[in-house]
Amino acid sequence: MKSIIGRKIGMTSVFAEDGTQYPVSVIEVLPNAIVQKKTVEKDGYEALVVGFEPKNKNVNSAMKGIYGKANVEPRANLFELKGDEVYSKNVGEEITCDIFTAGDSIDVTGTSKGRGFSGVIKRWHHSIGPKGHGSGFHRQIGSLATNGRTNDRIHPGLPMPGHFGNYTRTTLNLAVVAVYPERNAILIKGSVPGPNKSIVRIRTAVKNPNRKHAIKKVIDNSVAVEAK
Repeated sequence: MKSIIGRKIGMTSVFAEDGTQYPVSVIEVLPNAIVQKKTVEKDGYEALVVGFEPKNKNVNSAMKGIYGKANVEPRANLFELKGDEVYSKNVGEEITCDIFTAGDSIDVTGTSKGRGFSGVIKRWHHSIGPKGHGSGFHRQIGSLATNGRTNDRIHPGLPMPGHFGNYTRTTLNLAVVAVYPERNAILIKGSVPGPNKSIVRIRTAVKNPNRKHAIKKVIDNSVAVEAK
C-alpha cells in the first residue's frame, strides 16, 4: 500500500483530448521527508514518520536534533504513514507524488470544515416551524419525549444542537486523473473531504487496491496546477 500527505488547493475541471470532462480536486503534494522509521521491535508497529512543508523559524532545540539526526530540513508538520511500499524507503529520503499514476484507485482522508455550535435545523436538517407571527416555534429543537413505551428518558443518539463539523472523514475508491511530479500536484476525480488549504492523506484503496479506473489522458494545459 502507498500513502502520502498533501494539501487540498481547490476544485476545477480538466478535459481529455476527445472532450471528456473530469471534475477534479487539485492536491499539492510537496515531497514528504522521512524523519523516522518505527519498528515492531521498538514501537510495536511499522510506520514512517514524515515531515510535510518546510519550516524556517520557531523550531525548538529538541526538534532540531531530530531533524539533524535524519539529515532533513525542519518541517511544519509530522505525520505517520503506513504501507509496505513506503516503508521500504530509508530515513532522509523523500516520498513524492509520482508513487501514484493516472487510474489508480485511492482513499482520501481529511477533516471536514468546522461550523461551530449549530442548531438542529442546520446540523440535522430538521423542518422549520411555522413562520407566522402568531407562532412561537421557528427553529427550536421540538419535542424530546419518547413514545411512552420506554422509561421516559432522552436516549443516546437523539439529534440535538451541538458542535457541527470538524470530523475526520474518508472518501473511498476515488480515481487519480493525472499526476504532475514537476509541479508537485495530483488531480483526483471528484471532491475530497476538507476545506481548501487543509491537509489530506492519500493512500491506496483498502477495499479494492488493484482496481484501475478507466481515465483518459487529459490535456496538460487545461488546468493551472502550479503549487502555491
